[in-house]
Amino acid sequence: MHKTIHPSSISGTTAAPSSKSYAQRAIAVATLADGESILRNIGRCDDIDAALSVAEALGATVSRTGGDVSIIGHSTLTPTSETLSVGESGLAARLFTPIAAMLQKKVTITGHGSLMSRPVSMMEEPLRRLGVEVTTSEGKLPVTVRGPLKGGHAEVDGSVSSQFLTGLLTALPLAGGDSVITAENLVSRPYIDMTCDVLRSFGVHVDNDSYRTFTIKGGQRYKHQCYNIEGDWSGASCLLVAGALAGDVTVTNLCGRSLQADKAILEALDYAGADISIEWGHVRVRHSMLNSFSFDATNCPDLFPALVALAAGCRGESTLLGTSRLTHKESDRAKVLIDLYSAMGIEINAEYDDALIVRGGEIKGGMTLSSHGDHRMAMSVAVSALRADKPITIEGAEAVGKSYAGFFDDLKRLTGK
Repeated sequence: MHKTIHPSSISGTTAAPSSKSYAQRAIAVATLADGESILRNIGRCDDIDAALSVAEALGATVSRTGGDVSIIGHSTLTPTSETLSVGESGLAARLFTPIAAMLQKKVTITGHGSLMSRPVSMMEEPLRRLGVEVTTSEGKLPVTVRGPLKGGHAEVDGSVSSQFLTGLLTALPLAGGDSVITAENLVSRPYIDMTCDVLRSFGVHVDNDSYRTFTIKGGQRYKHQCYNIEGDWSGASCLLVAGALAGDVTVTNLCGRSLQADKAILEALDYAGADISIEWGHVRVRHSMLNSFSFDATNCPDLFPALVALAAGCRGESTLLGTSRLTHKESDRAKVLIDLYSAMGIEINAEYDDALIVRGGEIKGGMTLSSHGDHRMAMSVAVSALRADKPITIEGAEAVGKSYAGFFDDLKRLTGK
């Protein structure tokens, strides 16, 4: 699918989509809870739909009514399939693998697209130490596990992703014995806060000692809940940047007390000098003269595409730290960002260790650019195209369906084009 974005000002109000990060965690926990849980404001995107399909494959009964989802789960899983397909969701792959490892039968977790080249080798040794038979395809999906997952002690390498630790923290409370998980070089700590927040909401406690040691009492049980899914700061980030670059936008359905890592977009906008006002879950950003800024996105790497769009619209050179976190995503995001923005006339220097230096300037249009199958690249280019000298066409624009299926509809309504 192609989408052409014309140079435009932006004005109006729109609601942030629901957080797929919170939604997938809540889906997993509701699958393990005895009884019916209602997940409100869950929204639709490819990753959420994939997690719901996995819940059904694990034996949960899933039904939708409007924006709500009912999940009737059980602490004793009764899978209907020996294969769990997680689509292109890295979180679902690493979250549901330890859950599948609770079973005493072989279960294979697989997916498609770019996910099949992303690493899962960090799961192998910890799972074996916890009593699980596990095989991977040279450290990639598909991964096959057979449990049961037992209590015990294991070390987890958190330098690539915190997602596998999220999976262990979700599954181990149901194990027969107590567990201690030691995390080495843990990144994306706010995502672990989100995980523990969801677990607490469903009646399970995990002890977090400085993000280094996690103590989990076995034999716990999840309690079914009515649970509201927050709006997604990740999806909102590009819209808020669009307001700073090209007009005046208000995004609703955002929790100011959210634990989501990508709420940090507000700090970056503030550093750049954007006009920001926040009130009762509404965030308004208006265009003003923007200056270069420095920002460390190590713990919120999904913000990089929005941050590059913002930096491209600032005077001077902005420094964005944390590029080491960008390799194993839907695309090699550092490389793709450099290629896309160079084509649009923006100079990005990647010679410094773990950083991009973005020199702000005019955006050149009159071209077609590929999303590289990456939802966040499609949104980043679309936002920058608002201030281009000519229209820009995005090839593969359907990639936004992974996290924010309504992005282009919302953008069209805000621009009137």
